Amino acid sequence: MAVKFIIGISGGSGSGKTSFINELRRDFDELDVCVVSQDDYYKERNLQKKDENGIINFDLPGSIEDGELIRDLHQLKSGNAVERTEYTFNNSLKEADTKLFYPAKILIIEGLFIYHFAEIRELIDLKILIDAKTSSKIIRRIKRDQNERNYPIDDVLYRYEKHVMPAYEQFIEPFKDQVDIIVNNNQSFDKGLDVVKGYINFLLNKS
Repeated sequence: MAVKFIIGISGGSGSGKTSFINELRRDFDELDVCVVSQDDYYKERNLQKKDENGIINFDLPGSIEDGELIRDLHQLKSGNAVERTEYTFNNSLKEADTKLFYPAKILIIEGLFIYHFAEIRELIDLKILIDAKTSSKIIRRIKRDQNERNYPIDDVLYRYEKHVMPAYEQFIEPFKDQVDIIVNNNQSFDKGLDVVKGYINFLLNKS
């Protein structure tokens, strides 16, 4: 099955992309919707760039194996399945899974830098940005990095100030004027979620 439509979902770290996508995919069969995350395409830790204090900066486009991501998107678009090892951000408490992605009628690609990479941006038919105020994003980032990545609070706050915010301003915010839909997630993304679900159902019924 060849992919008929590609949706991109981006937003700043802590904007709620993952929660939005998890809610979105619940309503659809895997033969109808496939979700690929940029997070599974981070370079190995020893290849990541460090800042002036020797702290690895994951919040840069250069931290991503964009060539491999582009290759896999083309594979899926052509109707071929893709296998990828989950990236755990060196979290010793989490065991990496092997992920299998099967071509579906609709492909969703999500991640911080998907609009920054021109070749990925040009593949996307509908561009969505999840937006939220800074205070909301910081709180979500703290919860995620402590629970999922086992980072101490001081490390989380340092990364947010030195890495996350500069990356948002340079690589994500400039594309706000180019996306098709902005979903406000300061309090809830429910209305935006309903709109996107409705459009996906429209596409599926149309195909």
